[in-house]
Amino acid sequence: MKQPLKGLRVLDLSRVLAGPWCSQLLADMGAEVIKIESPCGDDTRHWGPPFAGGHSEGDAAYFLAANRGKKSLVLDFGKVEDLQRLYKLARHCDIVLENFKVGGLAKYGLDYESLIALNPRLIYCSITGFGQTGPDAPRAGYDFMIQAMGGLMSLTGTAGKDDDSKDNASEPMKTGVAITDLFTGLYASNAILAAVVARQSSGIGCHIDVALFDVQLAMLANQAQNFLASGKNPPRLGNAHPNIVPYQAFACADGHLILAVGNDGQFARFCELAGLDALIKDPRFASNSARVEHREQLLPLIKKALLGKGRDEWLALLHGAGVPAGPINSVEEALAEPQAQARQMQIRRDFNGESLPFVGSPLRIDGEALNSPLPPPLLGEHQQQMLDWLDSLD
Repeated sequence: MKQPLKGLRVLDLSRVLAGPWCSQLLADMGAEVIKIESPCGDDTRHWGPPFAGGHSEGDAAYFLAANRGKKSLVLDFGKVEDLQRLYKLARHCDIVLENFKVGGLAKYGLDYESLIALNPRLIYCSITGFGQTGPDAPRAGYDFMIQAMGGLMSLTGTAGKDDDSKDNASEPMKTGVAITDLFTGLYASNAILAAVVARQSSGIGCHIDVALFDVQLAMLANQAQNFLASGKNPPRLGNAHPNIVPYQAFACADGHLILAVGNDGQFARFCELAGLDALIKDPRFASNSARVEHREQLLPLIKKALLGKGRDEWLALLHGAGVPAGPINSVEEALAEPQAQARQMQIRRDFNGESLPFVGSPLRIDGEALNSPLPPPLLGEHQQQMLDWLDSLD
């Protein structure tokens, strides 16, 4: 199994999702991740049901999703002997990852300034809601509120005006997963690996400052740039796209599909399949910019045409013509897709005496998936192993 980060050791003080998502990615790539937990454990161990193996209690599925490949060591910041163990760990680790409130670790001597004095090569990554500076730096930040503050919810939901109690369908919506936390974990892992490369020549570490709010603003991508270019707030469009048409969900005779036409050639091939040949040279629809401008005239024509056949028949025709389209799957259906199976996106690991399924890493190097062989740890599972190792260190 490929382990490109083998030899790197991570002292993981993070919990919940953004930090653990980052450290799980590092573990999948071969880093040794030592997960420090309080005697109560990571909060997400209790965020169920469902729990591991279908049990009524224990470790929640939420915890399992973000903690593969780690070793669990229970330490109490309030105990002097445990703080001494943490200081020793910091001297023998390459990376510290934490997501406490700004200044929250200083009273324990676990802040960047204290630990870098013990180990100048240490790469110290802080994940917070709002960053280390600015008027909101002291505030806690959670994915849901950051999606709202960071503009994402203003773009997500059924097209229409803000909820006025008469039309709940137009209420702004969060995404179905904590996407800001996940993106923050990805940005953090990128920054950590960049710092590892920089340390090879400088010999010294650094302090990485990653904020959920900053990440959410960056994630607005084309929507933020649309605003900066036009001065107009992007509206909610439901499943439609602000810059591409047709690019949304459509009803068929027996369900729905996604049609994602990305260029004029694809549009022409779609029109030929749908019996809409006249639209190909219509100046209102001949280019994407024209289709965006005249979407209100175009979409009813497409909707009517797609109602003439069933979903699977349409998908077969569209795939055959090279027109991007797909079904709207449930989670079960998505994981059962032949492509997901071919890519081995489900893996199994032994956890607490049971073989359990997990979603695998999407990373591959030379055709080999990067999945840590270790399952998520039980609380304190590696306690004695870690303490014996620490006792052997200078």
